[in-house]
Amino acid sequence: MVKRQCMSDEIRDTLATRIYDGSLQPGERLIELAIAQEFGTSQTPVREALRELEAMRLVQSEPYKGTRVREITPREMAEAYLVRAILEQRAAELAAPRFQNSIDRLQQKVDEICESAARGDIDAYARSNMEFHRAIVAAADNQVLLQSWDALQFDARIRVNLFRKNKAIVDRAAEHQPIIDALARGDGDEAGRLLREHSESFAAVWAQEAQNPTSDSDAPTSSCSVEMSTTTD
Repeated sequence: MVKRQCMSDEIRDTLATRIYDGSLQPGERLIELAIAQEFGTSQTPVREALRELEAMRLVQSEPYKGTRVREITPREMAEAYLVRAILEQRAAELAAPRFQNSIDRLQQKVDEICESAARGDIDAYARSNMEFHRAIVAAADNQVLLQSWDALQFDARIRVNLFRKNKAIVDRAAEHQPIIDALARGDGDEAGRLLREHSESFAAVWAQEAQNPTSDSDAPTSSCSVEMSTTTD
């Protein structure tokens, strides 16, 4: 059982990476038998991996049509980041008293983000970055808020951002520090404002792409070091 689960995880992670980096294109069919042959396994762990990818909204299955890579559109990304902006702003306001003078865990995550950015390790960057933001939301101690954040599937969206619009991640990584500094002071209003602007800047870039699909602009729209305009997060 453990071996099968490990194989399922390996297949899921490999296919997810191929979707993120564009090796598997939207609409491309994923054939269970071919995948099983590639990994030298039965179709059972393949089915398990595909179910998990569907839960992550990276693929979609239809009766008699099989499983295909799902397109994550610029409009969907923009809308998700706008919702995230609202959720994280409120989360920071609620969580600030819990973080005041106690930010070791968050600081560790920012250190990991910066280190992985310096190495160019996209997977590690995405994982630490997602854990940083989720930790703030979880600290708000509001289960509905956390469930709403989780439903946006930012583990997947962050990786989509990195693979599709990866620009200057070393510079961008350092921009998490002002958020921590505000939380350390117990200033939930400031931390919330920074998190809101953080997400809204991504939403603006994706909204621009939704209006102009041929554009892949990551040019900064503000000189402010916190108001990020490149979608690396």
